[in-house]
Amino acid sequence: MKRRDLGELALRNLREAVLRNSLTTLGIAVGVASLVAMLSLGVGLQNLATDRLSRSGLFDAIFVTPKSNNPTFGRAETQAPEPTGPPKPLDADARKKIEALPNVTEVYPEIRFPTEIHYDRNPYATVVAGVTPSAKTDGAFDGMTGSFFSGPAADEAILQIDFARQLSPQQPNLLIGKDIVLRYAERQALPAEPGSKDSASAGFSIVPREQALRIVGIIETDPAGGFGAFGRGRLFIPLQVAETLRAAQTNDLRDLLRDGPSQRNYESLTVRVSGASKVKNVEDTLKQMGYAAYSLLDATRSLTLVFAVFDLFLGIFGSLALVVASLGIINTLVMAILERRREIGILKALGAADRDVRRLFFVEAGAMGLLGGVSGVLIGWLIGRAINFGTNIYLARRDLPAISVTAVPWWMVAAAIVFSIAVSLAAGMYPASRAARLDPVQALRYE
Repeated sequence: MKRRDLGELALRNLREAVLRNSLTTLGIAVGVASLVAMLSLGVGLQNLATDRLSRSGLFDAIFVTPKSNNPTFGRAETQAPEPTGPPKPLDADARKKIEALPNVTEVYPEIRFPTEIHYDRNPYATVVAGVTPSAKTDGAFDGMTGSFFSGPAADEAILQIDFARQLSPQQPNLLIGKDIVLRYAERQALPAEPGSKDSASAGFSIVPREQALRIVGIIETDPAGGFGAFGRGRLFIPLQVAETLRAAQTNDLRDLLRDGPSQRNYESLTVRVSGASKVKNVEDTLKQMGYAAYSLLDATRSLTLVFAVFDLFLGIFGSLALVVASLGIINTLVMAILERRREIGILKALGAADRDVRRLFFVEAGAMGLLGGVSGVLIGWLIGRAINFGTNIYLARRDLPAISVTAVPWWMVAAAIVFSIAVSLAAGMYPASRAARLDPVQALRYE
């Protein structure tokens, strides 16, 4: 039997029992829709988590400290072997060498220091943190009140909301545009002692200083809360300004006890890499240079595993509806055999082979699977849009930014349609085999 004749005959048979076949196809569509809706929720949540972590700079960042300050966080070091010997200082020269490494886009220190703010003739104790220009895109400033720094060297400040409420309990937003005075302790190197053969300074002194700042924004969270920060910042200034202030920090006492204290050492450096795939190589290189390095790649691998298991369970539960729909296909085709026994007998009497009859029922099952798969993908996509719409209404009532919790990528569309057709063909195997085994003589006698 020619393929064209086979297709025309299958379509004619589907049109004759249009209501029953439509209900069966609708059952397939509902099964595919539930599968697509559940998987789209898993994929959407994974994309949301990955996007938020990527924008925060955690995926492409490496936390570097002197070897004696290694923050292993209870984790055994299993990466590249590190050289033995005294720990290398993490100073300005080391920073330049790290900046010259391949795939490194940015290297900056963590600058945080306690200070006192004077506003409206009242003093307020707080902690100042330096913020890089690239932090503008890390997601912490989304929905902020006011604006980001006008430039990397601008004498401007951004307040954390709790500290802003401390300065102005009633209307903290009115602080934007106001001036504050930052009082801090500046570190100044002392000259070398007379007659000393060492040209290095004899230490450093602490000198009180003041810096006027203008408030330009208020945010909810701490954008400078990196690996070692733990969200301690409440007032944020451009990192370049923070470095210019030369404010005394907690590691200054450690530097004083070392030889040559005129060379200031960093307590830690954050290294930004051009992509998450380059983090491992840069991290190994830093360890070979004699520094302790840590990234969040291990945590991201665990996150990927969790979402993979989550997607698996969603796919299993979504497939149950499609399995139930396959029973409807079996029922529809078995009923078709009983109704078309005489037609099958005529086909065999005219020379149709068993494989032709089997292929006829396979085409009918595949057609229902294809139509049900396409319809199910569309319904599943609409369900996902409805979930997004409802979620954003819920978030808007709580003054939270809109997000997308579902996603239907092209591979999911293709996989859902192929899976629908495969399940339909599998469901049609028994009816097709039963129709092919019919005796044409008995079939022609059937009324």
